[in-house]
Amino acid sequence: MTESANHFDIIALGAQGDGIAGDQDTRTFIFGALPGERWTRTDDGFALDGPPSVDRRQPICRHFGACGGCVAQHMGDDLYRNWKRDCLVEAFRLAGVDAEIGPLITVAAGSRRRLVLTAMRLPSGVALGFHRRGSDRLLDIAECAIADPMMVRALPGVRLLASRVLPRSGAVRVSLTRAEHGLDLAFDGVKANIGAIDRGAMAQLAGEHRILRVSLDGEPIINCRRVVLRIGGITLEPAPAAFLQAVPEAEAAMIALVSAAAGKAKRVADLFCGVGTFALPLARKARVLAIDSDAAAVASLDAAARNTQGLKPIETRVRDLMREPLSRKELEGFDAVVFDPPRAGALAQAEAIAKSQVSTVIAASCNPTTMARDLAMLVNGGYEVEEVTPIDQFLYSNHLEAVAVLRRPRRR
Repeated sequence: MTESANHFDIIALGAQGDGIAGDQDTRTFIFGALPGERWTRTDDGFALDGPPSVDRRQPICRHFGACGGCVAQHMGDDLYRNWKRDCLVEAFRLAGVDAEIGPLITVAAGSRRRLVLTAMRLPSGVALGFHRRGSDRLLDIAECAIADPMMVRALPGVRLLASRVLPRSGAVRVSLTRAEHGLDLAFDGVKANIGAIDRGAMAQLAGEHRILRVSLDGEPIINCRRVVLRIGGITLEPAPAAFLQAVPEAEAAMIALVSAAAGKAKRVADLFCGVGTFALPLARKARVLAIDSDAAAVASLDAAARNTQGLKPIETRVRDLMREPLSRKELEGFDAVVFDPPRAGALAQAEAIAKSQVSTVIAASCNPTTMARDLAMLVNGGYEVEEVTPIDQFLYSNHLEAVAVLRRPRRR
């Protein structure tokens, strides 16, 4: 090492995308640094000192570095893909899970269909965007390289609509979703007097920006056209601000992996089912029990199932699986279980599955650390990991989707 107090030779990338200098005991993490580069400490932080890495590329968004969303736009394709996949490999290693990690499935820039932004009223006008990197301050954005272009074009209209409903102070959550025929816009945390809102003016603004529906705290106040999505070839009408897989192509890949792993299963439990991303396609061949704590999501799934011909029965339940996981007894009779929990994972549910005799378990997760932890519980219960597929649904961020398939060995 030629490192001094002010000079840092970058030797690796960390899980957050930062360049790492130093050894295990004296590590320094530098945002934007790449392996092979030398960086110097400055009054403002750090600066590149010397030639850039051959793996460095020009970021594709003007907000990169300031925005707290993307961390890896400066990485060349090969370095980026290896870093993303290695995050999953390392998580499994630390959890003691022996598994072969498959190639990374990638998505294109401009493919994300759902953004969760923050809006607030400032003296200069309405700011709409994401938190700044390492800060709770808001960055007002003009573009987003990962988002569907229709959503980016609508940002000025979203600001205008926000100006009509925002409180005088405080931040509001804004969910923007690309649907089949336009956009779905939802404001959460609005204290406005809905009766005093000029809905006619808002409807005109919405129409100009291809916004089909505007909702305040889950209540639609503007309905220009029915909001529909296609999931696995099935039409679904989501509730305002419904959780969805972020990228349609990634969703399709996940559905294909889950359906192939379920195979000829006749009875499947889909836990943390959401709007039915897996339950609906699986019901083409199997009877499905679908459970989630989100009543609105379950209602959307139930309606889609009732309005789709050719599906086998889908039983839906509203239940908090974090507090009340499906028990070993309740899992009897299922050929396969699918679970796709929030980022915190589903340790209690994994523990119950590990005690069951379900032959096939399919786990999906957006958090490599909690996924590896939950799979370790299943492996300790006798399951074997058959395959793990990383999916780069959250482009340029430090988040990674993955689908893992586990089987209980057949008794001889």
